[in-house]
Amino acid sequence: MKTILTAKLKLHPTPEQFAALRATQLAYRDSLNYVSHYAYEHGKMSNKVKLQEGTYDELRVRFHHRSQMACSVARQVGSTYKTLWTKFKQNADARKAGLTRQRYKGLDQAPKYISPTLTYQYGKDYSFKKEQHVSVLTLGGRVIVSYTGYNKHVSLIQNGAQIGVAQLWYDKPKKHCYLLVSLEVEVADPTPEAHTQVVGVDVGMRYLAVTSTTTGASTFYSGKRVRAKANHYARLRKRLQKKGTRSAKRRLVALSGRERRLKADANHVVSKRIVEQHQHSLIGLENLTGIRERTQRRKGKRASKKQRKANAAYSRWSFAELHSLIAYKAVMHESMAIKVDANYTSQACPICGHTARENRPNKGLLFVCQNCHYILHADLVGARNLTMRTLLIRQDWIGTGTLSMCPDVSDREAKAARRLRYAELRWSPDTSPLHSCGGD
Repeated sequence: MKTILTAKLKLHPTPEQFAALRATQLAYRDSLNYVSHYAYEHGKMSNKVKLQEGTYDELRVRFHHRSQMACSVARQVGSTYKTLWTKFKQNADARKAGLTRQRYKGLDQAPKYISPTLTYQYGKDYSFKKEQHVSVLTLGGRVIVSYTGYNKHVSLIQNGAQIGVAQLWYDKPKKHCYLLVSLEVEVADPTPEAHTQVVGVDVGMRYLAVTSTTTGASTFYSGKRVRAKANHYARLRKRLQKKGTRSAKRRLVALSGRERRLKADANHVVSKRIVEQHQHSLIGLENLTGIRERTQRRKGKRASKKQRKANAAYSRWSFAELHSLIAYKAVMHESMAIKVDANYTSQACPICGHTARENRPNKGLLFVCQNCHYILHADLVGARNLTMRTLLIRQDWIGTGTLSMCPDVSDREAKAARRLRYAELRWSPDTSPLHSCGGD
């Protein structure tokens, strides 16, 4: 089994090399915008081959790109348009089904590339040398630059990890260049016997994550401080955008990315603590794909001020990023993360199986079962239900030899069958994978 890592390497160029790298980045960005306009004018084209045929000569002459770099530009723009067309078709299906009235506007004009991030192909645009040096391509030819990075990532580069594409990224506030290298690392194939523990992870806003094991051990990761800072940055950005003066725009540039970096740091910290605390575990994560459409929250003029505020808060936090960080870090700690059906995890009683909205009075943090009167923290109830569903997946894995990684949430019959199985699950603090799943 292979997993993908991204190594962040800090480059240490001379002033001349730095100027060459920046000039290459800016030329690459300009060429992306040129090809984007070309694609838009020719029917919003997403075919990479046709884009390359129509723009290759101009990219070589006008922007002085080398052959491989010119091909990379066409591929990147083609991928962008393909993504936009996918979103356009999904929006059309949603409008036809009556799920939304909003029209997707991503194809109303040509996409504009702002960030001067440059894509390199390994072995063609860049290669690694001895003594922590890397050879990268610029408009004036190759330059050899020294680099530093995380010791583990540097060791993987020097000792046989499969190296993929890289991105040359410029940190504008610090005025540093970084090379973001994709690494493919070989890890042991997962088996149910190798994961001696089952963990459920419930994500949210009040608590970024709540974990629960089959033995009843639980951990809460509060998001109060981080959420308050993120909301402060969002309000400040809104006020500055409304003001619109030159000084306000300068302030916006200084604040740019601060909210995103704050959330990314919080997700990194939480994911690291989870995987380090639960090694050799099968970690169940909520399948949140399409959660906004499934929950059917009120939007626009029909929504109250409180509902609009809640929608904005939930849409700002990056739950998918937290899931992805847990997934790739789990592999490095001999664990494995899988997607689990998230339907009714906060409404189902883990003791008696009774499922109802009334189990969450006023949608608060207290879970009160209307059938057996079981009382517990609502997020912990969600984590325990995820733990039991993950345990059920592990049982099926042992019995069939096949691991169901992602449940089908669109098939009504499959969904109903799963709900019947979930209704039979009962929480017991004595439950453990070794005894309930036939492990050694």
